Amino acid sequence: MTATPRAVSAPAPRPIARLLRLGIPGALAGFACVAGAQDAATADQSAVTLNPVVVTGSRVETNSFDLPFSVDAVDMRANQAGNLGVNASEALAGVPGLVIQNRQNYAQDLQISVRGFGARAAFGVRGVKLIADGIPASNPDGQGQAATFNLDTAERIEVMRGPFSTVYGNHAGGVIQLFSRTGEGAPRMRASVLGGSWGTTKIGVGLEGEQSGVGFIVDASRFDTDGYRDHSKTRRDQGFAKLSFRPDEDSTLTLVANGLRQPDTQDPLGVTWASYQRNPRAVEDVAKQYNTRKSIHHLQGGATYERRFGEDRLQLSAYTGRRSVTQYQSIPRIVQIPTADNPERARHAGGVVDFDRDFYGLGARWIAQRSLGDGELTLTVGLDYDRSEDDRRGYENFIGTTLGVKGNLRRKEIDTITSTDPYIQALWKQGPWQWSAGVRHSRVAFKVDDRYIVGINGDDSGSARYSETTPALGVVYALSPVTNVYASAGLGFETPTLNELSYSPADGSFNLGLKPSTSRQAELGIKTFVGDSTRVNAAVFRIETEDEIVVAGSSGGRTTFKNAGKTLRQGLEMALESELAHNLTARASFTYLKAEYDEAFTTRIGMADVTIPAGNRLPGIPKLSAYAELAWKPIEAVTLAGELIYRDKLEVHDRNIDRAAPSYTLFNLRLSAEQQQGPWTFGQLLRIDNVFDRKHVGSVIVGDSNGRYYEPGPERSWYAGASASYRF
Repeated sequence: MTATPRAVSAPAPRPIARLLRLGIPGALAGFACVAGAQDAATADQSAVTLNPVVVTGSRVETNSFDLPFSVDAVDMRANQAGNLGVNASEALAGVPGLVIQNRQNYAQDLQISVRGFGARAAFGVRGVKLIADGIPASNPDGQGQAATFNLDTAERIEVMRGPFSTVYGNHAGGVIQLFSRTGEGAPRMRASVLGGSWGTTKIGVGLEGEQSGVGFIVDASRFDTDGYRDHSKTRRDQGFAKLSFRPDEDSTLTLVANGLRQPDTQDPLGVTWASYQRNPRAVEDVAKQYNTRKSIHHLQGGATYERRFGEDRLQLSAYTGRRSVTQYQSIPRIVQIPTADNPERARHAGGVVDFDRDFYGLGARWIAQRSLGDGELTLTVGLDYDRSEDDRRGYENFIGTTLGVKGNLRRKEIDTITSTDPYIQALWKQGPWQWSAGVRHSRVAFKVDDRYIVGINGDDSGSARYSETTPALGVVYALSPVTNVYASAGLGFETPTLNELSYSPADGSFNLGLKPSTSRQAELGIKTFVGDSTRVNAAVFRIETEDEIVVAGSSGGRTTFKNAGKTLRQGLEMALESELAHNLTARASFTYLKAEYDEAFTTRIGMADVTIPAGNRLPGIPKLSAYAELAWKPIEAVTLAGELIYRDKLEVHDRNIDRAAPSYTLFNLRLSAEQQQGPWTFGQLLRIDNVFDRKHVGSVIVGDSNGRYYEPGPERSWYAGASASYRF
C-alpha cells in the first residue's frame, strides 16, 4: 500500500496590488508586471511534485515515499528560474542533513558535508559520492569536484543520506547525483545573460530537442566574477553535450561529454579572526605575495547503454577523461630551502602542485524482476571499476627572491588509484511491507612510483590496498496509504585520499600506516502526507565511526594525517513541503546533529603534542541548521519567493578552543517571470541575497595550521538576468 504521487497545481492569476499590500518594493512589483501577457500553458511547468521518482539508493525507479532511507530530489527545471546556475549550493540549500557552502573561493570548490561526512575537506569534496549522468565525479580515493556539474542542463539532483549510501562504496557518507535533461520535442535555441554584484556576469547559449529520433542537448556558458573578497577573480567556461538514441524499441544509447576550464583562478585563502573583524573582504598578505591561484582544465565523456529483456534490464556504462591542475600555494620560501641545521627541507615537495590526471571506468548492471511468494522481487547485480593515474609534479613557488612563480622541480611521481566493486541489491514488496537489502565489496589500491630521487630525498614509492564489505538492510511498513514508517542499518568505510597518504608524520614518506575509517549507521523515520497538499519527512539517525582520519600535524606548509579513535554522530532531520493555498507554497527543513569525538586522541600542533579530549565537537559541523522558503505566485508564471537560512556556529579545530565561526541567519529574495509569444519564450530574474546585509563567516577551513580558518560570506548582493528561447 503506497501513496500516489501528489502535485501542487499552478496558481490562478492574482492582482499585482497584492504585491504592494505585502510591502514588496515597487521596483519588484513593476518587474512582475512584465509577465502580464503570457501563455497560461507555461504555468504547469512549475508544479511541485511531493512524491518524486528517484533512482539513487535503489538503482531502480521508485517513489521516494517508499524507500527505507532519506532521499530528496530537487527539480532543477523549477530551480533554474530563480537562481544563477553557477553553484550546486544554490539548489541544495534546503535539503536536510546536507551542509553545502559556497566558499567564495572558486579555486577550492564548494564545501559539502552530509551528516558530518566530508566536513574536514580543505578543498574539493570528500566523504560524499558525486555522480553525474551515471559517471563518477569523485576520484576512486573519494576526492570529488562539484564544479564539474553542469546546472544549466540539469533535470534534477538527488541527495541521499543514511545507511544505504554505503552501497555506493568508498567515501559514500552520502550520495549527490545529478541527472541532465534528455532532448525532447521540437528543437529550440536559447540564450541568457546575467549580471550583478562583485563584477559577476554569466552568458550562456544552448540548443536542445529531438530530430529524426535523436535527442540532443548542447550547452556552453562563461561565468566571470571579481569575487566578493579581494584576490578572488574567476573565469569559468563550461560546455556540455548529450545525444540520446533508440537503436530499437528495446534499447537506448546515451552519449555525454562535458568540459570545464578555469584559467588562473585566484585563491583568497582563509583569514584570521582579526583580519575578518577588520575587513571581511580582505585577504592575508601571503595570498598576494605568492599570487595564490589555480588553473583547471577538465574534459570527460561517457556512454550508457540499456536494453530490456522482457521485465529485465541490462545497463552498461563507460567513461574516460583528463584533468589538468596547476596550483600556486603560499608555502613560505624559507621552509623549502635546506640548511645545515635543517637538511630535511630537501625533502619538501615545493609550493606549486602540477598534475595531469587520466581516468576511466566501466560499469555493468543487471536488473531482474520476479514474483516471489505473494510479493514482487527486484534484484540488481552489478560491478563498477574505476581507475585514475596522475602524472604529478611539484615545484618551488619562487625563483630567487621572486615569489609566486614556478621554480625548481621538487617532486615527480606517478600516482595510480584503482577500485573494483561488485555489489548486489534486492527489493521485495509484500503487502504493506517492503524489504530492501544490499551488499558491496570494495577493493581500493594506491600506488606511488617516485621518480624524484635526489640527495637525501630517497625513494618514497609505496603502495597500499584496502578492502571492505559494506552491507545495508532496510524495511518499510505502510501504516496507511499516506503514512510509511521505516528502519535501516548499514556499514560503511572511507579510505584515506591520496593527499592524506602522501606524507608520513615520521619521515615524510608514503603514509602506509594510515588505516581507513569504518562506520556503523542506523536510521528510523516516517514519511507521511497531511491532507492532499503537504508532505512531512522525519528521521533520527546514529553513526558510530572508528579510526576517524584526522590531522596528525601541520608545519612548513605540509599537513600529515593519522587515525583517531571513535566518533559519534547522532541527530534528527525534518522536512516539510506544502501548498498552503492555490498560489502559495512553502518548504522547510531542520537538522540537529551532535557530532563529537567519543575517545580522546593526541595530535601534534607545532612542536607540541596536544590531547583532544572525548566530548569535543567535530569541527566544521553545525549543531543546528534550518531552511525555510515561502513562494507566492501573484499571477501565472510569476514567482516571488523569500528564503531563510540559519547555520549554527562552527568549531574550526579539534581543540575547540579557537574562535568558533559564529552562527548566522540570512534572508534572500528572488523574483522570476516568464512570457510566451508564439514560438518565443522570454524569462527574467531578479535576486537579492543577504537582504539585511548580515556580516557572517560562510565556511571554515578546518585545522588550518596558520589560524586562517575563516572564509567570509558576502554582504548584500543583487543579480538580474534575462533569457530568450525560440522553438522551431
